[in-house]
Amino acid sequence: MKGAESRFDAVNLLADPLYQYCTITKRRDDGTGSEEALVDHPWLQRQRRIHQLQSAWWVFHTAEHSRFQHAVGAMHLTGSFTEHLYASLLESYPEAPSRQLVVETMRIAGLLHDVGHGPFGHFFDVEVLAQYGIDHEDIGRRLVLGPLAELVRALRSSPEGDFDQGEEIHPEWVAWVMAPRELPGFEPPGWLRALKPVLCGPASTDNMDYVPRDAYMCGVAVGPVDLARLRHYMFIKDGSLVLHQHGAPALEVFLSARLYMYNHVYFHRTVRRIDLHLRPVFAQTCARLLPPGNPLDHLDEYLLLTDWSLMTEVERLQREPRDEEERELGRHWEAVTSRRLPWRLAFEAYRELNKPAPPNGLGTPYEIQELIRSALPERFREVGMEVDVATTAPRPDNPSRDDQMLRLYDPISGRVEAEAAPELLARLLPVRTVWLRVYSDSLEAREAIREAAVRTMPGVLA
Repeated sequence: MKGAESRFDAVNLLADPLYQYCTITKRRDDGTGSEEALVDHPWLQRQRRIHQLQSAWWVFHTAEHSRFQHAVGAMHLTGSFTEHLYASLLESYPEAPSRQLVVETMRIAGLLHDVGHGPFGHFFDVEVLAQYGIDHEDIGRRLVLGPLAELVRALRSSPEGDFDQGEEIHPEWVAWVMAPRELPGFEPPGWLRALKPVLCGPASTDNMDYVPRDAYMCGVAVGPVDLARLRHYMFIKDGSLVLHQHGAPALEVFLSARLYMYNHVYFHRTVRRIDLHLRPVFAQTCARLLPPGNPLDHLDEYLLLTDWSLMTEVERLQREPRDEEERELGRHWEAVTSRRLPWRLAFEAYRELNKPAPPNGLGTPYEIQELIRSALPERFREVGMEVDVATTAPRPDNPSRDDQMLRLYDPISGRVEAEAAPELLARLLPVRTVWLRVYSDSLEAREAIREAAVRTMPGVLA
């Protein structure tokens, strides 16, 4: 008969700078599945070789953390929130599975939610995957339903104990709950739908891990993110995730911290310069490491495509180009790897908007560029110029809408108030922010570009 000490054969501790320790279930002698087996799988270990921040690690010298660290952190935090929510979940869904299975389903979704990312993260989505009408979430779901499905189905415990007899996690549950979009042909059980905002909502555990983690690893002070208070005041009511009004200040602080990270890290002027410079050659470089066609049709090769393999190819292009095309690609990348970017900031403007749509006059970057160019003195109209527009939504425009999945409970009225959430968040945060920057490779023309941009921006950002 096993004693209390058997727990130490079942669970490992992983040291973490945010949580002190995260737990994972260890491989078992009975042959059932474990989180350790998933974490050690090549698709998860691949995430060690993909930076969490696509270009910011060239700007913030300590930002060397990986998608793997975020995945483990998201697993831990998602499990912690789900553990807290389980009692109220049962009030809405008494037929829900055991606590251990529900918590483990959400933990595994947190672990796997970014497993489909390519090198340079979201930049790869835009520059490579978008041409096939997919993104990293589509690839991640394919992996969960394919190469990782048996490992998910074999799980029989969470760090807190075994599932009830006969219970197992359906890979479709994980694939559905780990990404915002619906999964064609799949109808989730009610208890799982109620928990989806934990991982995909405006105050998701995904966001609540990456904001403080990225800030810590970049050396950026964003102020306190009170996860304990947010967790304490969250509960399930009438099948929906609800935040008690007493937890609302913590939500405001968190969303403010997230906005700060977008403004000063993710949308940093030099980070955007790097992306701007790489845009013409990034997909072309990646194509040298993948067969032609949709990466979903070439997962074996996609497994090997990481930041490491891409930068190894970049180094070869710089040192041993085989032809003039490769030589030119190597030269283009060298501006980034040697940190000698040609583009210099000539103008920037920042706007906070209280409506979800962009400003009426905000056209495409090319249209804005041509507008500014037309206002330049004749001698500068042919200089090199690039316009970059970066936008984000610091808060949902209507958090009580079903697709934005946040409701607030008013203890005075004793009801979940549909109007309370937007009124609360509108006090502090805009619905949308816009950074508009103009870069040029001409030092001589920069002042003229700035003056032309100042004259044209009132119409663009109105």
